[in-house]
Formats: sequence, C-alpha cells, structure tokens
Amino acid sequence: MTARVSNGSALTSLETFSARGLLARLSATTADIAPLAARVALGAVIFPHGAQKILGWFGGYGFAGTMGFMTGQLGIPAVFAALAIAAEFFGAIGLVVGAFSRVAAFGIAVTMAVAALMVHTKAGFFMNWTGTQAGEGFEYHLLAIGLAVVVMLKGSGAYSLDRLIGRRLAQ
Repeated sequence: MTARVSNGSALTSLETFSARGLLARLSATTADIAPLAARVALGAVIFPHGAQKILGWFGGYGFAGTMGFMTGQLGIPAVFAALAIAAEFFGAIGLVVGAFSRVAAFGIAVTMAVAALMVHTKAGFFMNWTGTQAGEGFEYHLLAIGLAVVVMLKGSGAYSLDRLIGRRLAQ
C-alpha cells in the first residue's frame, strides 16, 4: 500500500511512519503563491512580537520579563509559556523562510487562541485604535489564526525551504 503526499512522492505505509515519511508529509507543498503570501505576512507580523518576548526588542521585556508575566500574572505553566515565546520568535522565522511552516503555523495559531481567550476577549472584538478601551480586542488574533490555518492546510507554497526539501525527498 502506498500513500501520496501533495508533492507527488509515493510513500509505502511503513515509510509514512518513518522520520523520512514524516518529513515528507510536513514539507509537502505546491508552488502556489497563496500560502506563500499567508506565511510571509504572518511571519512578518508575528516576528516583532516574538522579538519583544525573547530579545527585549521593540520595547519588549525580554525572555525573563515575559516568562515572569506569563507564569506569574497569567498563571501559565513555565513549559507552555516558553513554548509560546518560541512559537512567536522561531515560528515567525520559520514562516518567513518556509521551513517547517505547518509546525510553525500550528504553534502560532495555538498561541494566538490562548492569548485571545485568556486576555483579549474581555476587551471585545476591536483593537484599541483610539485608546479608549480597557485593552486590545481579539480581531488581530483571529486574523493570525486564519493565516495560520491556510499554511497548516496548504503548506509553505512557492519559494520555501519546505518545497525544496519535499522535492529532494521525492527523488
């Protein structure tokens, strides 16, 4: 029995569960530009937030400050807080270059969903454009999740390391 991944390569049922088979399934994509646009836009928008959290850039508090806020004030277990920070920083880089984009998009989607549910739904739907709300709404998170879903379903698309890896595995 064989299975086809979207890059056209055939894998036997045993290969599907091997490291090579898993890599082939994760990197499978087409030359479509829609997922390219989704992953680059999502990566470009998320990267500054990840850099705030891990490096302290753009007015952020860095890794220690962010971990303190997430574990202390929000009550998030340290392992999940660290995963959220990694998803925003390393996931954004992965999306921009198209490396392990499905995994990166999943991490970002989960992080956005948790942030929206734990913090931002209290402020309503809209972002605080005028400075009159008690916080930021969840519309940004919803857009980020939508872009992440495109990448999770379609892969990295054109001009990605995933496409290069998938084509090499197909040989």
